[in-house]
Amino acid sequence: MSAAPPRGGAAPALEAPALGLAPRTRQLLSDYVELTKPKVQSLLLLTTIATMYVAGDPSALLVALTCLGGYLSAGGAGAVNHWFDRDIDAQMSRTANRPIPAGRISPRAALIFGCTLAALSLLELTLTVNALAAGLSFCGFLGYVFIYTVWLKRRTPQNIVIGGAAGAVPPLVGWAAVRGSVGGTAVLLFFIVFFWTPPHFWALSLLMQGEYRKVGIPMLPVARGEAETRRQILLYSILLYAVTQLPFCAGGFGVFYLVSSFVLGLGFIAAAAVLYRRADRRSALRVYLFSLAYLALLFCAMVADKHI
Repeated sequence: MSAAPPRGGAAPALEAPALGLAPRTRQLLSDYVELTKPKVQSLLLLTTIATMYVAGDPSALLVALTCLGGYLSAGGAGAVNHWFDRDIDAQMSRTANRPIPAGRISPRAALIFGCTLAALSLLELTLTVNALAAGLSFCGFLGYVFIYTVWLKRRTPQNIVIGGAAGAVPPLVGWAAVRGSVGGTAVLLFFIVFFWTPPHFWALSLLMQGEYRKVGIPMLPVARGEAETRRQILLYSILLYAVTQLPFCAGGFGVFYLVSSFVLGLGFIAAAAVLYRRADRRSALRVYLFSLAYLALLFCAMVADKHI
């Protein structure tokens, strides 16, 4: 008969599986969060919140409920994008470790997750905010999934120009959440984000053009070359500046916004002009990073203008 194991030695054998479970659970949760593209979401939510405070004086609860619905909708679109692009993600070093190509989440689970988030968003916004905000948010989901991801991304260098409309929907959602309608100022904010998207994304595509070329995605630098991409970034930065003046001209904002949009717009144009002349990766990175700060600061200036 073998001797019974000592009491002190039994505990580690029982604790080992538990110790191994927590890291796996954290990894799984982290992977599902990654499917929602939280870094992209932060800027979308900022434009939503800023627009809400431009539209009126919403309660903290209304802001939270609107942001929750917006996150679920955009997160669902991100998850479906991960599912659809899993073949090209596996071939690019930047995306090869994403949850699906790395094998940590199955394609079917990601697709179900994405569709579930979209459905929850539609339900949550309809019940707690209003039907218009819910419908607009769902249109953003459909636009990103079917127009950009499925239809345009692999077919035309204009993919981000047309498909970028999906990312410009949050201001409409924020305005509708507060006012229950979509006014002229909301439409102008939509177009600001719409015309901001191409130069922002093209700067990134200059940095990642080798990856896109390898998998056959016709981003502008791949399809038209670096020189044309730099020229388009400069042209769109000028066009963006012109569009940002429209809300002031329409009486939607005052002098503080006018000065802020002027300074930020000149900064964007200057960065794009440097990129056009120098044609190096460092200048492309500067344009990309500045574009992120630009949109955040511009929408913050809108809020400040309304409340000064």
